[in-house]
Amino acid sequence: MPIVPLPRFEAEADPRTRGLSEEEVRTYERLKPPETVVVKYGQAGLIGEFPARLDRVPGCGTKFVLKTPRGTEIGEMLTTTCSNGGCGKSLTRREMLEYIENSGGRQYPFTTAGRVLRIASVEDLQHMERLHDLKRPMLQRVREIVLEQKLPMKVVDVEPILGEELLTIYFLSETRIDFRDLSPRLSEEFHSRVELRQVGAREEARLTADYERCGQHCCCKQFLKVLKPVSMKSAKVQKGTLDPLKISGRCGRLMCCLRYEDQTYADLKKNLPHRKTRVGTPEGAGVVIDSQILTQLVLVELEADGSRIAVPVEQLCDPSAIPPRPVPAAPARPERRAAGGGRSGGDDPLRGLSEAEVSRRLGRSAAEAGESRSEQPLPRQARHQNRAAEVEAELGASDADASRGESEQPPDIAPKPGRKRRRGRRRRRPEAPPAATESAPIESRPEASDPSPQAARPSGDPPRESGQRKRRRRGGRRRKRKGGPEGGAPPPPA
Repeated sequence: MPIVPLPRFEAEADPRTRGLSEEEVRTYERLKPPETVVVKYGQAGLIGEFPARLDRVPGCGTKFVLKTPRGTEIGEMLTTTCSNGGCGKSLTRREMLEYIENSGGRQYPFTTAGRVLRIASVEDLQHMERLHDLKRPMLQRVREIVLEQKLPMKVVDVEPILGEELLTIYFLSETRIDFRDLSPRLSEEFHSRVELRQVGAREEARLTADYERCGQHCCCKQFLKVLKPVSMKSAKVQKGTLDPLKISGRCGRLMCCLRYEDQTYADLKKNLPHRKTRVGTPEGAGVVIDSQILTQLVLVELEADGSRIAVPVEQLCDPSAIPPRPVPAAPARPERRAAGGGRSGGDDPLRGLSEAEVSRRLGRSAAEAGESRSEQPLPRQARHQNRAAEVEAELGASDADASRGESEQPPDIAPKPGRKRRRGRRRRRPEAPPAATESAPIESRPEASDPSPQAARPSGDPPRESGQRKRRRRGGRRRKRKGGPEGGAPPPPA
């Protein structure tokens, strides 16, 4: 796509159209081209201070053709470091070095090994655009070659330069890679020198990411040059959420912006007392429950009544040096007029009455109080005691009736409480002989004459114990339903 300068921008580049005074225009025209310029070049945003021999005064944002250690490439002017620069935002060399020292020191990607060749022409910019359009096919071809050689690496991006003498390939890998077979293959494929550079997760985001959730460009891509690790302590101090999905950036690591206010939070936190610390407040002594770093407020639970109040950190003091609080005076109560006679009654309704009237009213009020007390329900404990006495009396009466009924019953036949009829048959144990009922006469049972079970029945007959037991049990059930005595014994003779 050809780049054609628009007339509007060319007109804005003229200092006479910027609203400058005649003196400012003459001063601008007297300036000479700068001797040194600070430029930004490369996809990683490298910074360099290069000498320049130009025939006209450039401005901030001017594109240059640079000669760097990597080759011939396009760079962008940031500022000048000499006094005769044409940009109003030019810096001195001392200010530039101070900025670099505060931004990372030796880790800052700054170099002076290079020079400015010329201001980039339209042909240079168009050629760079064509190379930029070829990046996607080149990246796809590199990934295919890596897949053919089965190397454990992830190709992130490729970067060609203007002179095409170097192709930089960025990749991710957790292990060490052997490039003895890969480098010759790539050099033969693209007809240039190939440089393989391993990067981390943050460097990958710098190369490929665009916008963050805040709506701005990623900090690593926009201005950050030194990507330092961020610890979880910064998120805890700033009272932010500890959800990794909310505090992680495009790289999957903690967001770099957590480091911006880390020192401020650390300084403000030093002013706040620790939790469970006893402090003094204008309301009295208490214990610190919680605190807010930015607002400098402390939540204190008072020892007097247990209430919680928010106190600024400036009002906290030593709990032993709390001044005594003044006791508020009781408000004066207005006097009330008596209903009759015009006497001042106040709070006492009997004030101003005669002795006979006072005794009469007190006697009547005592009687009314006694009647109301008798009408009131008994307390819970008294009700339980009365109920227990009634239960004991009923149990005593029932025991007496039971003892009297037992004395009237014959000793051989004792009434037993009826049992609930069971559904289904009860399992029998054939090995146990049937027990004889004590109430039945021994002569009425055929098995009493001979203890041997074989004598009670002829040989060859099946045993009849189960049938006798069944009939005996049925007879007992009938007598139970009719109200007779329990067991297999006949009813007593009348």
